[in-house]
Amino acid sequence: MARYTGPVCKLCRRERTKLFLKGARCESSKCAIERRPYPPGEHGRGRMRETEYLVQLREKQKARRIYGVLEKQFRKYYREAAQTQGITGESLLVILESRLDNVVYRANFAESRAQARQLVSHGHFRVNGRRVTIPSIRVRPGDVVTMRDRSKEILPVVHSIDTASQRSSVEWLDVDVDARKITVTSLPTRGQIDTQVQEQLIVELYSK
Repeated sequence: MARYTGPVCKLCRRERTKLFLKGARCESSKCAIERRPYPPGEHGRGRMRETEYLVQLREKQKARRIYGVLEKQFRKYYREAAQTQGITGESLLVILESRLDNVVYRANFAESRAQARQLVSHGHFRVNGRRVTIPSIRVRPGDVVTMRDRSKEILPVVHSIDTASQRSSVEWLDVDVDARKITVTSLPTRGQIDTQVQEQLIVELYSK
């Protein structure tokens, strides 16, 4: 399972915005953006020429890093979105939102998508009663995601639920916290996705 294993705070600094990749730390004074709000590297503080291509590239990189997807898989998602009816950029975000690791994160059972990805890959969740270990599995309306009985009280999940008041819930998921159960009532619309990404710039980049 390919994934980024480097320092994630550098990713936020590179995009010059908080990507919320480390959960509660991103909300604290320890956040790297608060202390060093410029890109990493020797030339991080230098002036950079903002070309059209650079703006589009940075927006694509931002979306990739928020959802924890590598380039090959992200491009695959884009091709799928381009072949569906509707607006390509919005379809791309819906595909990313319907990943199982994102659903676990959106239900507040994990503090970050990286933590949700680890919980799924360790087999703590079931989809429609079937144990899954692949974070990229996509859910559909009517799917029910539950936790294994012996996993319901593990520390990361309990802590995430206890601090969930600091994070927003989503309308397209019906979450039963006590039963550790998530029911997918529908796929999200663009208005229900709070990810701060200009998806049209990503479409323009890949359309070249």
